[in-house]
Amino acid sequence: MAILLSRQTIIEHALELGFEDVGFTTAELFATQDEILRSREESYSWLKNVGIDLQDGTDPKRIMPEARSIIVLIDGYCREAFPASLVGKFGRCYLDDDRITRDGLTRRLKAFRAFLREHGVQSKVPFHLPHRLAAARAGLGDFGKNCLFYSNRVARHSSWVLPLAVVVDHEFPPDESTIGVGCPAWCRNACIAACPTGALEGPRRIDPRKCISFLTYHGEGLTPVDLRESMGVWIYGCDHCQDVCPRNQAWLAQELPMNEKVAARAANFDLTRLLHMDAAYYEKHIWPHMFYMPPSERWRWQMNAARAMGNTRDRRYVPELIQALQEDEDERVRAMSAWALGRLGGTEARAALEAADGKCSGILHEEVIRALAAA
Repeated sequence: MAILLSRQTIIEHALELGFEDVGFTTAELFATQDEILRSREESYSWLKNVGIDLQDGTDPKRIMPEARSIIVLIDGYCREAFPASLVGKFGRCYLDDDRITRDGLTRRLKAFRAFLREHGVQSKVPFHLPHRLAAARAGLGDFGKNCLFYSNRVARHSSWVLPLAVVVDHEFPPDESTIGVGCPAWCRNACIAACPTGALEGPRRIDPRKCISFLTYHGEGLTPVDLRESMGVWIYGCDHCQDVCPRNQAWLAQELPMNEKVAARAANFDLTRLLHMDAAYYEKHIWPHMFYMPPSERWRWQMNAARAMGNTRDRRYVPELIQALQEDEDERVRAMSAWALGRLGGTEARAALEAADGKCSGILHEEVIRALAAA
């Protein structure tokens, strides 16, 4: 006979599995989130094109008709340091991502759900439910002006945490909600002022289409010209608003042990390797660890690498970009390589661009002309 679990037993087991905090909330509609999504439909319509319906996720009972409660688990994703060659180019939350390899967080989450099931509690972990809002409603923290969730008990009250909402068919007493913005008045809107692309339009208001993270893995075609320079050397994701946040400094200031698993594969993410990688290299070394772009969209990675090379202002990348301009099979990669050569400038870059002019058309020709004007 199944024995229903107590809150305390669930909390203790989750902590044993390595989760850092646990909270409970009801399975009621996230009404305010529903209203926000309706009012900002234009900004979020692109998500439906990639199969994510955030509107549907605001009602847990649409996800699981038997839903009675939501258990929220908090997992820290910056418990170890990452190689300097990767920080500032890749969002930290992706550097140890196991959504394809399924050898880390996925195993622990699976074990947690198995534990619930063994005791008569069925569960679902919907990807489109507002996990951060669920965490705040479960009393685990609040929000920053940058729209991110900040823990109120772990990771030194920082945003280096990942909330995971588990919808269950058993009712548990909910925790007191802590929804709200917890930023100090003296922060002077540091994240909003520092957002390079202006994606943060105000406290807890973001245009995702301008966010560097979105632009690196979901943007349509070539990155907009007016955003390329401000995206800097970010290749996949972005931590800029977290790095400048005063609430995160206590965590960032400490010395952390190196994540050896990530360090072992850091060389695979060298800019030159990314720019010239073939499908086999991508599927073996890159996609298993950063899954948003499938093999058919490898060109995005190469385009991002070319743009980053241009923004380093380091002319040692000129020969690599010339090779990509002349040889890469994807016009978009060649076009961004042309832009990067224009950004780096110099005699060698200009000569390559002049040689390409007259031999190309379409977007590549447009970028060559633009690059020649800048070189």
